[in-house]
Amino acid sequence: MIVVSNIIVPKKDIPQDILRDSVLAHVAAAYFSVGKRLERKTRCSATRGFILSTLRGGAALNQNQIATLLGLDRTVVHRAIKSMVREGLVSERKAKSGRAIHVALTPKGHKYRKRLINARVAADDKLRKELTPDERTTLLRLLKLITELEF
Repeated sequence: MIVVSNIIVPKKDIPQDILRDSVLAHVAAAYFSVGKRLERKTRCSATRGFILSTLRGGAALNQNQIATLLGLDRTVVHRAIKSMVREGLVSERKAKSGRAIHVALTPKGHKYRKRLINARVAADDKLRKELTPDERTTLLRLLKLITELEF
């Protein structure tokens, strides 16, 4: 592990010389570090969290729709959903037309998703307390600039 600007990054993931010379590597390191800490805290992978997010508000989608919306491999989504069905977080039911099987959150899945949201909100609150309002504004402005940059 190496620490870059107080961000813990597995050394094997991003070589030191790249971190030293790349702003984008620092952005990626921060993103992955936060994601991994939230995964450890919630015991929920990013893939599962993203799938739960697509099913919010009572949505019922088939696995292909979920994979397409998330830009994930269908096999990855299929395996995650099968695991979530076994745990009682989502249910599957045959669509009224066609062969598709719709996936929807169960009551247990809604509670689980709420717990994940609460963990993210708590992490956001902690970060909000660490940064001054000017620092938050600057950070958000810079992140927006990065996302809009054409390369």
